[in-house]
Amino acid sequence: MADWTFRTPTVDEGPAAWSNRLFLRVKLTRGITVLNNGGTYTAVRYPTQDELRAATVAYQGGHEYVVDDATKAALIAGGVGVTEANFTAL
Repeated sequence: MADWTFRTPTVDEGPAAWSNRLFLRVKLTRGITVLNNGGTYTAVRYPTQDELRAATVAYQGGHEYVVDDATKAALIAGGVGVTEANFTAL
């Protein structure tokens, strides 16, 4: 059984600022939080404290987590935008 580094899905947001014409072209990469609610996975852009507390496991956006093969398969099958590209072998 192998372990994997899991990086949450991301989305590019922009513009970075409205006040400067240069920043209208700049996009910022933001992590998406993946919540496990007893086997049901949901993707949340801006989770509340209540959502984080209610989740069985919370993979907060922008962080890396070590997961096993079973968790990797469950995240991919969860239908929340997680693919093989989100994992790196340890």
